[in-house]
Amino acid sequence: MKTLNITVMRMARYDDLMAQYENPIEHACDLKLGQTFIVNNAQKPEGLCDSAWETLLPFVKELAEGGGNFFDGWMKNPHSAMLSCNDGFRPVSFYVEVVE
Repeated sequence: MKTLNITVMRMARYDDLMAQYENPIEHACDLKLGQTFIVNNAQKPEGLCDSAWETLLPFVKELAEGGGNFFDGWMKNPHSAMLSCNDGFRPVSFYVEVVE
């Protein structure tokens, strides 16, 4: 299996939606902009939240197994994917790429 790198590229926060719909959460996300994670054997790296991992996992598995070229040329680098976690209040964008 190939080794992958996951990089936190962008972090958004929608305070208006949080105020209207979310019950207060003291601690939701520990990620930092530019933070990187190494993925070995398609296993969740320490420090990456479960919610983000569930979103990334199908792409991680495909890339780790040597696949890629998602959606017929979506990414300039066919051995990568730009993905976001499924938190609608504070989405985080991740760049996932194969490390050669």
